[in-house]
Amino acid sequence: MLVGHETHDDAAVYQLSPSEAIVETVDYFTPVVDDPFLFGRIAAANAFSDVWAMGARALFALNLVSFPTGKLPMEMLGEILRGGADAAAEAGAPILGGHSIDDPEPKYGLAVTGLVHPQQVLRNVGARVGDQLLLTKPLGSGIVTTAIKRGVAEAELVDRTVRVMATLNKQASEVLVASGAVHALTDVTGFGLLGHAWEMAEGSSISMRLRLSDIPILEGVLALAARGMVPGGSRANLAWVSPHARFGDAVAEPARLALADAQTNGGLLAAVAEERAEDVLAALRGAGVQAVAIGEVLASGGPDRLEVSAG
Repeated sequence: MLVGHETHDDAAVYQLSPSEAIVETVDYFTPVVDDPFLFGRIAAANAFSDVWAMGARALFALNLVSFPTGKLPMEMLGEILRGGADAAAEAGAPILGGHSIDDPEPKYGLAVTGLVHPQQVLRNVGARVGDQLLLTKPLGSGIVTTAIKRGVAEAELVDRTVRVMATLNKQASEVLVASGAVHALTDVTGFGLLGHAWEMAEGSSISMRLRLSDIPILEGVLALAARGMVPGGSRANLAWVSPHARFGDAVAEPARLALADAQTNGGLLAAVAEERAEDVLAALRGAGVQAVAIGEVLASGGPDRLEVSAG
């Protein structure tokens, strides 16, 4: 075993030989959008992301399906599976089977197997003082999906959010791996940016400074947060991480909630060697990834692992 659960990493890694290690992960959840095809694609993309966050190549996947047969049309299930297959085809990793059960609430996801060289595994620990923190997607999907469920999300914002959630992290991972400049890597999902940043900081025995003005947040999300359109998980994330964070006075509550917002297939958070950060950013943007630098790694200053300033 090369990677287990000790540092809350994105996937398990088990060495097979001097040159090969298996990467294994599983993820599935209830619908985040109404369209079954898009739900399937987003759920599959989210599952694949954990393999890419380890710097690995996805090999194949297995479906995990819960569906209320007799209550919803089977054509809907077909669309969910078609969406998953669409994401898998883009990932270059076929779905080779899976398992399904009859369940009152639909759920879908994948178990994904990947491959990586044992000496090239990227983990959510290992960040070094001076590293620049890069983020590859904007935040806010949890708040937007909550607004969708409450019927108050504007169509344009929904479309933008769906595009973000449905976009694979494959390209971003490949660029980061090829750079050789990444010291730590994770994807931003259920614990929000602050939660996953704290895991990286704690596991690396460092602290981080984040700049709110540089962190991309979907337009309209802060207004929704101010109206209370925030999932319970995001509020729990903020409550959990707040004792380990120091917020500037100008970082208002809606912004704090957005930074803690539970994401579905969010972007990758990378700690990159300071002297290579601009080159890596240029490579990401050249590959069509809208990555930005959002902060830097500091020496550990005590229990406050995270410092969030307005600018």
